[in-house]
Amino acid sequence: MEPITHLDPVPPTGDPIPPTGDPLPPTGDPVPPTGHPTARAALAALLRRQAGVIGRAQARAAGLSADAIDRRLAGRHWVPLHPRVYLDRTHRLTDEARVRAAVLWAGDEAVLSGLAAAWWHGVAPALGGEIAVTVPRRRSPRNRPGVAVRRRDLAGDDRASRHGVPVTALPLTVLEAAVELGAAGGPFLDRALQAHVGFAEVARAHTRNPGAAGATAARAALAATAERAGSAAVRLLVSRLREARLIGWRTEHPAAGVVLPVAFPQARVAVEAEGWAHPLGAEARRRTLWRRGVLARAGWTVLTCRWHDLASRPDAVLGEIGLAVTLGRRVG
Repeated sequence: MEPITHLDPVPPTGDPIPPTGDPLPPTGDPVPPTGHPTARAALAALLRRQAGVIGRAQARAAGLSADAIDRRLAGRHWVPLHPRVYLDRTHRLTDEARVRAAVLWAGDEAVLSGLAAAWWHGVAPALGGEIAVTVPRRRSPRNRPGVAVRRRDLAGDDRASRHGVPVTALPLTVLEAAVELGAAGGPFLDRALQAHVGFAEVARAHTRNPGAAGATAARAALAATAERAGSAAVRLLVSRLREARLIGWRTEHPAAGVVLPVAFPQARVAVEAEGWAHPLGAEARRRTLWRRGVLARAGWTVLTCRWHDLASRPDAVLGEIGLAVTLGRRVG
């Protein structure tokens, strides 16, 4: 995606934002002094921390008068990105600057959201075209070029801060980003659940936001990833059993009126593989408990292997399976 090189004119000067590339030298008169050297150092440090972005209120808090700010704008030492949000001309307009400017413009209690938040958390490879920000319902800023505003009250557990920018917490972030990605959201969610965040945390974030835009699609995405995860976990379990050259096991084995994904019939040991995600809701839990109860009454031992353990500590998992099979054969 090509970076934004122009925004609609923004008061007070209406100057376009600078193109990306090498920093541009200031034009016009020299930058007016900020005042005390300590204040100048503080202002320079703030600009460095914020990728060259500064809000008018921040500049005032750093000791600049309104006239001093306007002189910087008139001399094009600072150029407007959004109303009351500027970029220092010696800095490039990077993706980081775009993100910081969007959240700073959105104001009180605004947080970075969606795919932009996923990029900020480091779980998405690129920043999308629009930067989404979420603001409380009581506020109603309008969308800006390159910035999409969502209105929703977020729970404390769904808010975080990263590198000084308020952002949706990672569980809600990956869920919203998956919905935003559409058809590509499923693989993205799978990768995030495997490497960055637990399924239970993401499911709780979904339940905290039942009426949010995209909530239905989010639930569908969670259900789909649970189905994929279960199948992938069984495939990984079978692969580990083959690598270890264990014998006496079967797949899709019928027993006690249910079908076992992996079973050692002689030892009456059933092995279930739990993926990085699992079905949602009380009904799914009820079915799991019923299934395990039926097998236990029929004399089966049920082991559950988690995908993460199969991936990261297969020897320990195979050791547990081997012990249970050995004990089962002795009893049998």
